[in-house]
Amino acid sequence: MGKIRIGTRESQLAVWQATQVKELLAHYGFESELVFIKSEGDIDLVTPLYEIGVQGIFTRSLDAALLNNRIDVAVHSLKDVPTQLPEGTLQAAVLRRGPVNDLLVFKNNLAQEKYLSPPIHSLWLSGSPFTIATSSIRRKAQWLNKYQNHTIRNLRGNVNTRLKKLQEENWDAAIFAQAGLERIGLRPQASIILDWMLPAPAQGAIVVVCREDDHHSFDACQHFNDEKTDLCTKIERDFLRKLLGGCSTPIGALAEIENDKIYFRGNILSLDGKDKVEIQKTVAKKNAIDLGKHAAEELLVKGGAEIAKKIRHAAK
Repeated sequence: MGKIRIGTRESQLAVWQATQVKELLAHYGFESELVFIKSEGDIDLVTPLYEIGVQGIFTRSLDAALLNNRIDVAVHSLKDVPTQLPEGTLQAAVLRRGPVNDLLVFKNNLAQEKYLSPPIHSLWLSGSPFTIATSSIRRKAQWLNKYQNHTIRNLRGNVNTRLKKLQEENWDAAIFAQAGLERIGLRPQASIILDWMLPAPAQGAIVVVCREDDHHSFDACQHFNDEKTDLCTKIERDFLRKLLGGCSTPIGALAEIENDKIYFRGNILSLDGKDKVEIQKTVAKKNAIDLGKHAAEELLVKGGAEIAKKIRHAAK
């Protein structure tokens, strides 16, 4: 068999992820090469994510290259991948998960002191609100749920572009995925982990996708499929899919394994962050296969259905 062609976006983080796959394939005796594909998400850096028809914005170009046989496998951040894979493609492997949290990156030490000085709520009264930047409506909704008077600005682009923009604009801070910054050594000192913010389903996980009929690539990647990450991200993505679907929705989910038990937390918020419904469940690992679906059903009954309905209505 020839070299396995690994499709990747051109950003520093995407290339880092694809290189991990290349090294894992080499470890198991498979030759491979990187093939660079531009994505619509990288080209359009202005429009907010939720206005583009988000489903697959960062994966569509790679998926097209895969189905057109220009590449053999595509490497994605799993949180960017639609819950329904394109017809003709198959999940070949999920790599061991990295850090799952979101990170608040400050413009400078002064902004960090401003945020950490108790209480931050007093800033509302002083007429000096805190301004953060993010294009994620999940992050925006959770932030406004906690700090309702803060100002949120839109921030698009790859990790490097967003860090640069933070320094150029009159903002206090921006929110990033911890895994993204740490993987390429770009986490600034002036940053803190937002342990209260529930991450996006499958955040911190990397997935490899191949064509359904490509047994060689599938078998090669199965060597490094991480069973725990596979199960946890499946639960989180099932939860997302049952509730609404795409990454353009303010839904957080995290499944964690400890001592043969799965601990699951999930939530859905209104777009303005005012309404929030959350759920926590613990089940034995052996009974966890439908946990995401069941948790979503319970959440809908608890009031999530009303929020989901409003979000769908706002999207029309």
